[in-house]
Amino acid sequence: MAWMRTAEAAAKVTAPMSRQILVTSALPYANGSIHLGHLVEYLQTDIWARFQRLRGHQVAFLCADDTHGTAIMIRAQKEGRSPEALIAASSDEHQRDFAAFGVSFDHYGSTNSATNYEVCKGIWQALRQRGMVVEREVQRLYDPQQKTFLADRFVRGTCPRCASPDQYGDNCEKCGSTYAATELVNPRSVHSGATPELRPSKQLFVQLTPLQDFLTAWTQRSGALQPEIANYLAGHFLDKPLQDWDVSRPEPYFGFEIPDAKNQFWYVWFDAPVGYIAATAEWCKAKGDSLDRWWKNPECEVVHFLGKDITYFHTLFWPAMLHVGGYQLPKRVHIHGFLRVGGEKMSKSRGTFVTARQYLDQLDPSFLRYYYASKLGPRIDDLDIVPDEFVGKVNSDLVGRVVNLASRSARFVETTGLSATYPDDGGLFARAAAQSEAIAAAYEACDYREATRLCMVLADAANEYVEHKAPWTIKKDPGRSKELQDVCTVVLNLFRQICVYLSPVLPDLAAKTGTLLGEPITRWDQVTTPLVGRSVARFQHMMTRMEPEKLEAMFAAAKAAAEAVAPTPPPAAASTVDDGGPLLAEPLQPTIAIDDFTKLDLRIALVVAAEAVPEAKKLLKLTLSLGGTERRTVFAGIKAYYQPEQLVGRLVVMVANLAPRQMKFGLSEGMVIAAGGDGEAFLLSPDSGAKPGHRLH
Repeated sequence: MAWMRTAEAAAKVTAPMSRQILVTSALPYANGSIHLGHLVEYLQTDIWARFQRLRGHQVAFLCADDTHGTAIMIRAQKEGRSPEALIAASSDEHQRDFAAFGVSFDHYGSTNSATNYEVCKGIWQALRQRGMVVEREVQRLYDPQQKTFLADRFVRGTCPRCASPDQYGDNCEKCGSTYAATELVNPRSVHSGATPELRPSKQLFVQLTPLQDFLTAWTQRSGALQPEIANYLAGHFLDKPLQDWDVSRPEPYFGFEIPDAKNQFWYVWFDAPVGYIAATAEWCKAKGDSLDRWWKNPECEVVHFLGKDITYFHTLFWPAMLHVGGYQLPKRVHIHGFLRVGGEKMSKSRGTFVTARQYLDQLDPSFLRYYYASKLGPRIDDLDIVPDEFVGKVNSDLVGRVVNLASRSARFVETTGLSATYPDDGGLFARAAAQSEAIAAAYEACDYREATRLCMVLADAANEYVEHKAPWTIKKDPGRSKELQDVCTVVLNLFRQICVYLSPVLPDLAAKTGTLLGEPITRWDQVTTPLVGRSVARFQHMMTRMEPEKLEAMFAAAKAAAEAVAPTPPPAAASTVDDGGPLLAEPLQPTIAIDDFTKLDLRIALVVAAEAVPEAKKLLKLTLSLGGTERRTVFAGIKAYYQPEQLVGRLVVMVANLAPRQMKFGLSEGMVIAAGGDGEAFLLSPDSGAKPGHRLH
């Protein structure tokens, strides 16, 4: 038939060569539960790994718990148990939660393993042999209450570059600067709230300057990094001599003691990424494979997924370790943004800091897998959970457009099965099969938003066919039983095509589809051949609608849990609200006269277009309507807080009489007004009824 020749020809022309892919997610820290922010990464990685398996590639998806450091040691002391007992319990909890969300690791290990120690030791010896390790005494921050030196991530204070409060001791989330923890303004210990003291400490450092040319070439020319990341590294690190990397901590410390440095331990960021190799080694040993075939084989693609907050560890320190240790460098490092809820940072006090278990107590994991996929593009934009959108998208897309195809057709052919030959469907199956490579390309690029959009286009076409044919009406006429069987055969095959395309995102739905139609979904090319002449199982509900009340209950439970364990604010810490932001985030500016204020022409404007500025880290290009035919172009530094599609159609407040400013990217003809602080920004919007062009008085 014509549809078969077209689909099979497309499959033969575009059939991918088999690849060998080792894919990892960043190792979750053993000091806390998995939460919805973590799951952005693990679900994103799992979708990509499942897609690659479906395409017939050899995939190893590996992870482990990150188990060392001061935080683990202090928590274990407080709970009266050993660090080993704490990390064992944490590993069990993490793996249960990951399994519940369908994260398909091939092996899950621990950085506190003999295998990891041996790999660390080998890389350390290679660094020593290259003469890249030096020792010197430095001033470090010390917690006088916990009696321990503090890792950079366990000190918070005001950024010394942009004055943003409540930033980590190694980098600022707001301005992206990196610095020494000793540079923080008003530092405090995360563990006790005490003001840290400067004390001398002998430390071991790895010199990175001998590898500066190598790292510059790899980050800028290998193609392994997203352009934004390559530009970030070039402008923040590689434009000057690289600083030595502090890789040791004195006792007391929970971790691996350095074999040639008594009472010194590898800093957690030395042994944590080595956990990728150790997990591979353990997996290879269990299945009789060779570690070198994965980590010393140029034909193997090593792919890392991780959050933007740990970018420079994985794109400077880690490739340096791999290069010196003789291991294969990553072919791709995919960085993603943070999770926000309703446009704001996750917050325990607002009830938006939700653990995996709190979610699972109320909602189907498939809902979150699909929602994240529908929002994730190939860039580093933050992802936002908007509750109303979450409910609407799940109920409309999954239940209303996809599952509904099966529920409206499967029951009618439970006794007859599918037609012996595939009926004429007006080209629907062939057109859907022809979308195979476009959808595959979107998955490959981590543009899951585009992949799911294309699937919904196919679902709409299938639903139009159902509405036109109305099998529930045909059912009423016994003389049209063959027509009913043919119509349902078409609908169920279109449904199955969509489920194949969505199976990396929705493995549970794919499994149920395989059960319904008697053939598991295991290969991408199953979209090219329809099922005919086979029985159809009794239809079982595949997915229920999301109830808004359950989403509200989830947030309520998260808030109640946070309030139940809320600690007394440490005496040395500043008065705070929510997650540590000061009561007055920024000092008030000097007073002005009313005449100064009246010089501002504040107008309501409608955002008619919005797009990212690829060359700029912070800018979005907005096209604003002031009513009638007047349009203004404004470059706004809000890329970190809003996606362009969130802004189109929104009313904002702009300074209309600001002098135009010629920028590198074009002429900016005004300014939109936002409020913010503590790494957040909120565009000001007028009350309902306001119109573009209205002036504020």
